[in-house]
Amino acid sequence: MSKEKNLYYLEELSDYKVANSDKDVRGWVVKDANGKVIGKVDNLLVNKKTERVVYLDVEVDTSIIDANHKPFNSKAEDGVHGFINEDGENHIIIPIGMADLNLEDEIVSTNQIDHTTFLQTKRVKKGTPINRDYEVIVFDTYIRQGENFIYPLDDKFYDQNEFNS
Repeated sequence: MSKEKNLYYLEELSDYKVANSDKDVRGWVVKDANGKVIGKVDNLLVNKKTERVVYLDVEVDTSIIDANHKPFNSKAEDGVHGFINEDGENHIIIPIGMADLNLEDEIVSTNQIDHTTFLQTKRVKKGTPINRDYEVIVFDTYIRQGENFIYPLDDKFYDQNEFNS
């Protein structure tokens, strides 16, 4: 897996703005598949090569942190088989294609992900650079849940349906 930075927080990119035709969802409440609040959109993550938003950066609700669940075990080939969320790690990423927008109520819904899955997702601290290793861990938690899958190392990773808004 690559440690090279390919994602940038929107606020890091002074020459990038949310297009007038798109809604800026920062500050919007995020709800799971059952309508339970899981947090608020804090930022957007942009892939500069493809010039598009690929993730929502969500500050998780205290109910996620207070539950103190252990994240799903990683089945990485490098021998790492688990990880624990630490104090201060209160952000997760959600692929943009897994988010539905309720424009009237300014709510983001994730109809494919339930609260338990969010409880078991590896979190990061606000502003942490997002690398492909973390993307794969989170993506596997949301989509694959235990399947062994090899992802493309280049930007073809974002060709998956979960990144189409």
